[in-house]
Amino acid sequence: MTQLTTARLLLRRPDENDLDAFAAMNADPEVMRYIGDGSVLPPERAAAGIARARQEWDERGHGLLSVVVRETGRTAGWVALAVPAFLPEVLPAVEIGWRFGRPHWGHGYATEAARRLLRFGFTECGLDRVVSIRHVDNDRSRRVMDKLGLRFAFETVVPAHGRPVAVHEITEAEHRALGDASSAPAVQVEDERRAHDGDGGGRDE
Repeated sequence: MTQLTTARLLLRRPDENDLDAFAAMNADPEVMRYIGDGSVLPPERAAAGIARARQEWDERGHGLLSVVVRETGRTAGWVALAVPAFLPEVLPAVEIGWRFGRPHWGHGYATEAARRLLRFGFTECGLDRVVSIRHVDNDRSRRVMDKLGLRFAFETVVPAHGRPVAVHEITEAEHRALGDASSAPAVQVEDERRAHDGDGGGRDE
């Protein structure tokens, strides 16, 4: 069982305890605004997503992790290392993405969780490059990507629905040159509240 920790968060493989939180995120128009074609998803997609995530861990050695606030035990959202099959032109690639429920926006959780998972991807999974993909108007996710050290690469469109996206990327060498980001202060909360990270960005569904 893969578990990662940060100062405030536990990252673990998803299970049935996450169903309500995941379904609530998928049903929230603001959370889903920049995900896929912008539509909300029915509740049953949460269970399917959890099953798929657990399978991906078994097959690839990386995947989606639920993000739990250690102080409260509440599931705040998820962060993932997954293959972005929805955008064939970037393949082969692994994408880092995240999604957090609105009650958990503005606390810097997306940056904190993604920073830890990115380090796991490079040091434990042997990845040599990671991308992150956002809707071009999603400036809040762009700010998270900037904090993680990902650089803008190019813009394109998702074939399935034609929405414009921006691709960001970072190599293992670039990440190593940044130093051990996990040892840096977890967040600067005032900055994160202005950025409202965690409102989507990353994985298309």
